[in-house]
Amino acid sequence: MAGEAGKSFKRVLDPIDRISEILFGLIMVLTSTRALNAVTAGHNEIRTMILGALGCNLAWGIIDAGMYLMSCLDERGRNLLMLRAVRQAKSADDGRRLIADALPESLASALSAEELESMWQKLCQLPEPPARARLTGGDVLGAAGVCLLVFLSTFPVVIPFFFADAVQPALLISNAVAIAMLFLCGYAFGWCTGHRPWLMGLVMIAIGSALVGVAVALGG
Repeated sequence: MAGEAGKSFKRVLDPIDRISEILFGLIMVLTSTRALNAVTAGHNEIRTMILGALGCNLAWGIIDAGMYLMSCLDERGRNLLMLRAVRQAKSADDGRRLIADALPESLASALSAEELESMWQKLCQLPEPPARARLTGGDVLGAAGVCLLVFLSTFPVVIPFFFADAVQPALLISNAVAIAMLFLCGYAFGWCTGHRPWLMGLVMIAIGSALVGVAVALGG
């Protein structure tokens, strides 16, 4: 159980997936803050915006957690089907071909026929796999982590509205925080993908702002 939980939390902390989820959360909360009128908005409108932003991101976090569980089940099911197919291969040639097809092309090309056959033989010696893929407690914990991450990404943007007496200063601070978070997401994305982090940070600000504009224009 501990091993499964560790694997699930490793997936939760996968940088690219989590950056994407934080970006979705940011875009959703920014569509709420952009709807505020800095001149006429009062405490009731601010409270409605905060509740709407928190509720929207909580809903998205629950949906994303559900998709995470489906992804876990899909991956485990595909692996199980592949393992069965390899174990049921009628010849070493078929076993080597199935393993090579399942591996990334760059990795498969680096393995010799003898190494692929050795992998096939070791897979055939494994205990009988389960009849079907199942979710584990670690998957559920991972899904909870995804939901929490998406929900918490809302708070830095809405916190200024809890403490500011006027809408305009709060909106300016909130936008500055959102821009900083967009930049950090882009910087992290660039660092993880081998692109220039600073450039990707600026690009992410532009993309995020454009997406928020589209969402607001379409009534999001």
